[in-house]
Amino acid sequence: MNVSIDGLRKRIEELEQQVAFQDELHESLNAIVARQDKEILELKHQFNQLAERLREMGDVSAGAQPQDETPPHY
Repeated sequence: MNVSIDGLRKRIEELEQQVAFQDELHESLNAIVARQDKEILELKHQFNQLAERLREMGDVSAGAQPQDETPPHY
């Protein structure tokens, strides 16, 4: 009977170690996902700023006079 109880105790300890490792891994992955979410939000903000700049540049160049344009080189 002792062998069986000792075997069960060892198995429980192994399972507890696995759970502890998985908890640590879960926390680590959660931190990574949170960091990536923050980076994605920042990149979206930068993208929107660049898109707005391009729209403004398009508006300015659409109002340019033909004499202001550089002739094409042949």
